[in-house]
Amino acid sequence: MLIDFATCDLCDAYKNDSSGDFRVLPPVFKDFGQVRKFAGPVETVKCFEDNSLVKAAVDASGVADGPYGPVGKVLVVDGGGSLRRALLGGNLGAAAARNGWSGIIVDGCVRDTAELAGHSVGIRALGAMPLPTEKRNQGLANVAVQIQGIWVRPGDWLYADQDGIVVSTRPLV
Repeated sequence: MLIDFATCDLCDAYKNDSSGDFRVLPPVFKDFGQVRKFAGPVETVKCFEDNSLVKAAVDASGVADGPYGPVGKVLVVDGGGSLRRALLGGNLGAAAARNGWSGIIVDGCVRDTAELAGHSVGIRALGAMPLPTEKRNQGLANVAVQIQGIWVRPGDWLYADQDGIVVSTRPLV
């Protein structure tokens, strides 16, 4: 199900929210996926230069029950901002698209950017890095993470479009 929204409109509506329920991620992410606008409930992975848990996540179903029916989830990957290894590549991007994920936010790097651009999933990351990770099966899944200083928790809702990325503790549209 496609969710209709604009992050600018969401920011206009919630700009005075002081509860911390509405957050805006800094404008440091580049667009790598075929889908430019995506939204959904958040799942998280916290890992550093090891994408074992990212693979496990995208290999699983990316579909959840939303307020108006099934909706693709958004995987938020706290890679510690590392620019030394890619946490997502073409094969994992294909798995995410195949399994119904709406989008992926990587606080780190991706690779195989030409392949990622052809997959029907939204992908944002700090940059591209051709070097893959080592598989050590390290990291944590579905924990609160800090992405560029902003807290993102499993079950939050994330909205991303050409103007930016916002996160809320509840669905906004």
